[in-house]
Amino acid sequence: MPAENFYITTAISYPNGRPHIGHAYEAIAADAIARFHRLQGKNVYFQTGTDEHGLKMVQAARDKGVEVAALAEEMSGYFKAMCDALDISYDRFIRTSEPEHHSASQALWRAMEARGDLYKGRYEGWYSVRDEAFYDEKELTPGQGDEKLSPQGTPVTWTVEESWFFRLSKYQQPLLDLYNAQPEFIQPDSRRNEVMRFVEGGLSDLSVSRTSFDWGVKVPGSDGHVMYVWVDALTNYLTGAGYPDDADRMAKFWPADLHLIGKDIVRFHAVYWPAFLMSAGIALPKQVFGHGFLLNRGEKMSKSTGNIVDSVELGERYGVDALRYFLLRDVSFGNDGSWSEEAIVLRCNAELANGLGNLAQRSLSMIAKNCDGLLPDPGVEPDPKLADGLEDRIADAMTSLALHKALEAVAGVVTAANQYFADNAPWALRKTDPARADGVLYWTAETVRRIALSLRWAVPESADQLLALVGGGEGVLVPGTALPAPQGVFPRLELPTLT
Repeated sequence: MPAENFYITTAISYPNGRPHIGHAYEAIAADAIARFHRLQGKNVYFQTGTDEHGLKMVQAARDKGVEVAALAEEMSGYFKAMCDALDISYDRFIRTSEPEHHSASQALWRAMEARGDLYKGRYEGWYSVRDEAFYDEKELTPGQGDEKLSPQGTPVTWTVEESWFFRLSKYQQPLLDLYNAQPEFIQPDSRRNEVMRFVEGGLSDLSVSRTSFDWGVKVPGSDGHVMYVWVDALTNYLTGAGYPDDADRMAKFWPADLHLIGKDIVRFHAVYWPAFLMSAGIALPKQVFGHGFLLNRGEKMSKSTGNIVDSVELGERYGVDALRYFLLRDVSFGNDGSWSEEAIVLRCNAELANGLGNLAQRSLSMIAKNCDGLLPDPGVEPDPKLADGLEDRIADAMTSLALHKALEAVAGVVTAANQYFADNAPWALRKTDPARADGVLYWTAETVRRIALSLRWAVPESADQLLALVGGGEGVLVPGTALPAPQGVFPRLELPTLT
């Protein structure tokens, strides 16, 4: 029987600036989910990349005095390097400037046009360059002076130009029917409720082309028009699945199982995207999950406040797996989360260095010293069954994308294993009942093996190092196995000293 397919995507990042820890958070979360499903035996396709078109890129290039294509090339390189540095196991890093993607976007356009859902008109309204989004007057709030702000707090300008429009209003009821029939389509529930309120308030037709710049996908048969960046950006998910020419690949990976995105772009993915797909006669993705923001000491990160931090530097400073563990463990997935370097050090020292790392180091050092480096025989010592049910608890948590709860379950087993080791004190038993001491050491090592296996989706490099140290893999540890010399896998972290 062929393996089940699983297609997961991140939002593609807008490369008008370098990546920061917010980008890393989404990539790490998506990678953890992708790795988990691979470990379940599924044929996973994981796509991330960069969204290179739009007015914002044009303006960023102009401000730097470079060609926009050169800026896209340079900045996309930084995002790809971030993914590689953080051990992101993507199958494709897509760039919307690729010819293959232009072809897919134009195919989608033609399909919507054939349905009669595109018409040419004149756009007059409020537009946010920073959001690359159009807003109704009722959505705006006052800024300084005469300035008006979008719901995201970004300035909007009054825009007038010829434009193609998509009949979004036609899809108001079909979208509401979708949300009611498939509550899991938008998650978590708080995002679903926001989207439903927005759609229930009425949908206006959407401007889907621009004539004020030419950096984008050309509108088929309409000289001077390029596609609205969100038509082009969203289509990347189809491009990766082989649309429109690779029918076998489309059958294999579409519809996507999960679009993992930030909560600020849920509207584009849960309103515009399904409407475009309905129009084109293409199946809808199974789920859109809008995660929360990652806040720096409780504050939103921005260039103006100077609190943006390079995630690659953090990974180099504390270790990639430590950073991954903190972000996956400390943030309640779906809600906003706060981070600081102190919080990384505190969490990772408590649960990795002092918890799992100390458990492995103490037990394996005793085996090396007292058992000639060979895995001892458990004898009649009973299995404490500390990790029984762990895999099921993790699977349940991951099914609902409660990544933090999956790691909470692991942390609970680590605590129980440390308590078992301390209560049975094999260093003392060695003097009175060496056979039983061997049994305690064996079951501790076996528990470390099961913990390591359960962490491979979260901290892949460290988990594999632990597995190698206990001489194990998928099967129960075999007594008599020669173990390598023990070494620390999770060093204690220290905050950098200010000079």
